[in-house]
Amino acid sequence: MSTSTTIKDVLNELAALEDPKMREANERRGDDHGVNLSHLRALAKRLRTRHELALQLWATGNTAARLLSTLVCKPKACSAAELDAMIRDIRSPKLLDWFVVNVVKPGRHAEELRLRWKDGDDLVGRAGWSLTTDRIVKNAGGLDLSALLDQIETEMKQAPDYKQWAMNHCLAEIGIHHPEYRKRAIGIGKRLAVLIDYPASPGCTPPYASLWITEMVRRRKEAPAR
Repeated sequence: MSTSTTIKDVLNELAALEDPKMREANERRGDDHGVNLSHLRALAKRLRTRHELALQLWATGNTAARLLSTLVCKPKACSAAELDAMIRDIRSPKLLDWFVVNVVKPGRHAEELRLRWKDGDDLVGRAGWSLTTDRIVKNAGGLDLSALLDQIETEMKQAPDYKQWAMNHCLAEIGIHHPEYRKRAIGIGKRLAVLIDYPASPGCTPPYASLWITEMVRRRKEAPAR
């Protein structure tokens, strides 16, 4: 796509991609857009990195435009203050997750913002716990895992839904990746019983932390050595 493409051109293309049935399905999950995400990624691939355009897309407040913005921005061009202001204007869980994965994690301020957001409400808190989970899996050095388990045990049961989901994921990954905390993580999962009745498709691991930990550890032990 030409570098002369304007914000008006992109918004017109997004409008043409709008599908009322997809919007209806997304709205049941709390996401206010009706654009197929594969089509959105294809558009981003044609646009390539266009940071100024990304800022214009974000400024529209339109969720589909903001999803696209996360794919064409330059993450390292964003300051911590800008990212903090942006997240506090997010209302869609899908946008929140794309913002964290595509903008915050590749940027320069993930750890600073992880600490700032972890104790926030719902979507902001979800972002902080998602960043914490990423560190637990990839680089847990310097984290106080015992203190994180204390906080999860105290706060997860009463946490808002979106934040609760991220805290539960964090609990599971502590148990999966850190054997010294596995027994305690499983015990917390059993006592709190968060997502114990959440439906899981056949062949999928349920998000109930105690089962999730046990199943993933079993799979790791049975996996052939490389």
